[in-house]
Amino acid sequence: MSPDPAKPLVTRRGLRISATASAVLVVIVVVQGITTRRVADAKLNDWTEGRAVPVVAVAKPDIGGRRSALELPGRLEAYSQAQIFARVSGYIKNWQADIGTPVKTGQLLAEIDAPDLDQQIMQAEADVTSAQANSTLSKATLERGQSLISSGSVSKQDLDQRTADAANKQGLVKSAQANLDRLRVLEKYKRITAPFDGLVTARNTDIGALINAGSSGGPALFVVSDISKLRVYVNVPQSYVPSVKLGTKAAIAVPEYPGRTFTAIVEASAQSVDVASGTTRMLLIVDNPSGELMTGAFATVRLELPGPENAISVPASALIFDQGGLRVATIGADDRIVLKTVTISRDLGKSVELGSGLTADDRIVTSPPDGIAAGDQVHVAGSDNTNAPETADKRAQAKPPG
Repeated sequence: MSPDPAKPLVTRRGLRISATASAVLVVIVVVQGITTRRVADAKLNDWTEGRAVPVVAVAKPDIGGRRSALELPGRLEAYSQAQIFARVSGYIKNWQADIGTPVKTGQLLAEIDAPDLDQQIMQAEADVTSAQANSTLSKATLERGQSLISSGSVSKQDLDQRTADAANKQGLVKSAQANLDRLRVLEKYKRITAPFDGLVTARNTDIGALINAGSSGGPALFVVSDISKLRVYVNVPQSYVPSVKLGTKAAIAVPEYPGRTFTAIVEASAQSVDVASGTTRMLLIVDNPSGELMTGAFATVRLELPGPENAISVPASALIFDQGGLRVATIGADDRIVLKTVTISRDLGKSVELGSGLTADDRIVTSPPDGIAAGDQVHVAGSDNTNAPETADKRAQAKPPG
């Protein structure tokens, strides 16, 4: 039986058709893969560029007025304090008040034994007696001459000399008497007494100690302090001085009473600025009727400062200081940076009150990144952002086999 000549023809034609179809299918798959990869790469590039735009936190400025507090270190001092020195030299005979002793005005603190002064008083008394005797004799001589002047027994010149001598002797009596009075006044200072009601806060002497008159002889024998109310001195920075008026109340805190405060009132201001520190010294008064506060103690003074009724304040981190001055970054309608020049009215620490430059409707960047410039595109934190697209490789990996 002879072979059919049509079968090889059909077989070769079918193979060519199959090969052509396979080639077309491969081309379609390749083109589709390339197209898909290009689209994915383009989306990836767009997303990457979007992610390169900085994301910033945005907030509205605070427009409410506020009261701020200023805390400063201070020292407590007695309202009245007297360092008592001896007016006479000698030895301490006895003392009656030790440290911590409450005393009244005129109360005896100590007595001084002053033998040198006692001898000076005795000598002065003798000088007065001698001067009085000489004055009496001179006066009698003058009277005798006056009675004889009419008879010519005494000349006019002699009478004038007797008159001058009597006046001189009377002057010596007054001088000796003044010296005696001075020494008797000093004698009273042998008794050291309290000048006012208060507390003995220091005693720097003891029985038998040698005492020299005056402050150059060593430390004060006693220190008496009136602690019924205390003075508190604080140094207020110059920028805050206008806000601290006389009569302003303050809270005083001391380490020995944690959690407690004592009310003080601003009573005086130096009205001058110290060049070295840039501060003004102010005086506060705090009542201390029970004596809980101690003179010389360290204290923390908290001053309540009034604020304006309406003030725009921003976080301190929002400020930008560069060659353009002091500025704040705000967000425009197209999410681009707008830099606005501002001035500071008050520095409140974590926030600042601005005097000019912003409005209540501005959207400020709370923490601008370094190098930010006007016109930069930004993303606002919390707004909807484009999600990262899937790459073609990820899509191929995620595609189930089939």
